[in-house]
Amino acid sequence: MDLLSMQTLEDRLHAINDLIPAFKQRAANNDSTGRFPFENIQDLKNSNYTQLTAPREFGGGEIPLYDFVRFQEAIAIGDGATALSIGWHMGTMMNLAKNRPWKESLFTFICQEVQNGALLNVCATEEQTGSPTRGGRPLTTAVKNGDTWVISGRKSFATMSQMLDFFVVSATIEETDEVGFFLIPSQANGISVEETWDSIAMRSSGSHDLVLENVEIPLEYLTEKLVQRKKTATGYLLHIPACYLGIAEAAKREAVHFAKNYKPNSLPHPIFELPAIQQKIGEIELKLLESRHFLYSVAKIWDESSIEQQNQLSPELSAVKLSVTNKAVEIVDLAMRIVGARSLSEKNPLQRYYRDVRAGLHNPPMDDMTLMLLAKRV
Repeated sequence: MDLLSMQTLEDRLHAINDLIPAFKQRAANNDSTGRFPFENIQDLKNSNYTQLTAPREFGGGEIPLYDFVRFQEAIAIGDGATALSIGWHMGTMMNLAKNRPWKESLFTFICQEVQNGALLNVCATEEQTGSPTRGGRPLTTAVKNGDTWVISGRKSFATMSQMLDFFVVSATIEETDEVGFFLIPSQANGISVEETWDSIAMRSSGSHDLVLENVEIPLEYLTEKLVQRKKTATGYLLHIPACYLGIAEAAKREAVHFAKNYKPNSLPHPIFELPAIQQKIGEIELKLLESRHFLYSVAKIWDESSIEQQNQLSPELSAVKLSVTNKAVEIVDLAMRIVGARSLSEKNPLQRYYRDVRAGLHNPPMDDMTLMLLAKRV
């Protein structure tokens, strides 16, 4: 299966859907043991999925945002942790391809690496500073030493850390007190992953701590400085609500399957025929429809807009994330009400969906910041 060679959204979605049963089958064990879904990511690499957001000039697919969110939603139906993990690589490449903030030589280098199967993610969060969206200054430092940078510090929430080939790390440049972003190969001396991830949500996302101890990289691996960054809207972050929408869809399917097959001896038919159950399923479907139309329409608006128009879409992008992730929580709750106490069984995937879907509330942008953004626009 080669997703790059396929020409239509429908063909690619069909191919991705073929991977979903295997993802779903592996999910429970990976979650219970906190094991990263190595096989799932490798399946996506083998299908060339990881190249779909790279520029065409470097052999990538350069897919639109609409296609990206559709694919991410489909993957999340199989396994939310896999979707969220690969979404960061895909989104990072989409953002780099669109904005071209790096020097041409470094951008060419990373695109060629991605063409050969490399994975990357931005690691900017630190325990002491909290989310970088809040404006915290990194305690990780970068010191110039001859023709190299020496990077030292610790990053948290380094999702997919065990399979990344490159980390894009934020650090404070001691000489100038500026904040810069540095490309660090995973094989560099002094770099290690400390398995600290103990969250009950997205347990298999591999969001461990990245530890940097006097890591030396070439001077040209300074990708950009924060002061040089243009304020642009980040459409690729719609992969976050797409992920939680997929989990909500998986919860709906599980609840409907149960309702159509469970027939207590007090009834002559499965509970699916009960009006109370049908009403809950109707509520779920309404929330899914609202979420999809909001997510898909904003993605299409993004794809059809000029760069100037895209930069006016931050409120819409943030509102989609707030609306979809909160509705996903409500959908999983309704699904569990349909299934009842069995949904709390460790063997039932609904308890995993319940835990995983709540992680969306803590992915950027945060709800309070979104509401303030909408209020300011008013």
